[in-house]
Amino acid sequence: QVKLVESGGGLVQAGGSLRLSCAASGRTYARMGWFRQAPGKEREFVVAISWRGGSTDYSDSVKGRFTISSDNAKNTVYLQMNSLKVEDTAVYYCAVQTKGLGPSRALADYSSWGQGTQVTVSS
Repeated sequence: QVKLVESGGGLVQAGGSLRLSCAASGRTYARMGWFRQAPGKEREFVVAISWRGGSTDYSDSVKGRFTISSDNAKNTVYLQMNSLKVEDTAVYYCAVQTKGLGPSRALADYSSWGQGTQVTVSS
């Protein structure tokens, strides 16, 4: 079992930056992802990283603006978000990939969701 705790959300103006953290405790899994859910919309994939090797996968909507990184010693994954847009407003969740044979973007392949952290970008 793994427990994930997100932090770092907040209110920022468009064009600003925020850094989210996801601290993991308990069992470790090979891959961790960030998802987000805006009001009235489905939860969507943002980015994922492999603990070993650090391979990453970004959604097109955040590529070039967001950067995921990991600190294996701290069992923590970070999401640096730059050039934020109003449409980035959402609750951001981290989760571990527990299904699938390779890197996945599918919601159903992830579990142990954190409680989420609100990111609000104002115009």
